[in-house]
Amino acid sequence: METKILKMDTAADEKLSVAAQAIKNGDLVAFPTETVYGLGANGLDEKAAAKIYAAKGRPSDNPLILHIDSIKMLAMITDKVPHMAMEIMAAFCPGPITMIVPRKIAVPDRITGGLSTVGVRMPDNDIARKLITLSGVPIAAPSANLSGRPSPTTAATVYDDLNGRIPYILDGGPSDFGVESTIVDCTESIPVILRPGAITKEMLEEIFPEVRVDPALSGKNSVPKAPGMKYRHYAPKAPMILLKGRKENMLAAFTKELSKCKKAGQSVGIIASHEVTNLLRHSYSYDYGSQNDLFHIAADLYNALRYFDDKPVDILLAEGTTEKGIGLAIMNRLKKASGQNILSV
Repeated sequence: METKILKMDTAADEKLSVAAQAIKNGDLVAFPTETVYGLGANGLDEKAAAKIYAAKGRPSDNPLILHIDSIKMLAMITDKVPHMAMEIMAAFCPGPITMIVPRKIAVPDRITGGLSTVGVRMPDNDIARKLITLSGVPIAAPSANLSGRPSPTTAATVYDDLNGRIPYILDGGPSDFGVESTIVDCTESIPVILRPGAITKEMLEEIFPEVRVDPALSGKNSVPKAPGMKYRHYAPKAPMILLKGRKENMLAAFTKELSKCKKAGQSVGIIASHEVTNLLRHSYSYDYGSQNDLFHIAADLYNALRYFDDKPVDILLAEGTTEKGIGLAIMNRLKKASGQNILSV
């Protein structure tokens, strides 16, 4: 099966109808959102959801998020919308945030990983919402990549991973934010961030007196309530070391580690800020942007993690960021991409 890329610059309505019919037929469609590209299926069809896991090679206990086009569609997913979730939706939806709510029995176990809750979000992308509307059902969609690989922010990257595994990709151009949605557990008395994203802890604290971060984000063992909490994710093909610490220490730390790797006969790829790459001038480098613009770094992060996949490098050295604001999401992805191989500098 050759995967078809449907560019949304012309005849968009016709192409959306083709994609929506595929969803209705129980097939898979990759589509753009404001975060990353999603791999969609009918979220109320267990067999369709199973195709997502097969196409990605995704572990069966890793839950999926349901995407909706309106608050009205929540009634298909849950009988009880927590007040906390309604406050979040009023403040941030449509937008890059997912709420964990009690599930209806109509939501298959395959979607929830057997949990009594389900993640739901309303994407801030016209193509995504129109696809959901035309399909008439919530669309289950993890990121549209092979499991464990960096998430895709363009249709071309989806094609690289999933060509021959899915029938259609809707090409809506590059994603805006470049990291997956913030996930908030709304079933507790206090909102708990299960996965950081573009809606930051600081932004949530503007509407809630207290916001917690799940202990699993710091590496502690817990039952995964949301995608990305249990397994290694976002990994480049080469092993990676994450350098974490003060900005002013980074150049010296990279110089030292680069020298050490060269003495060991290793070819090194560098993923770092403009501030470091501009001074280091290493031949295999990816400049992911300035440390003064974390949203730019987030948007380019997965491109950086994929950049060296076809380059002759043995090991990657990556620069971390602050963990304030969206930096928490960036560091969450970098830690997982490195397999927690972290060097404090």
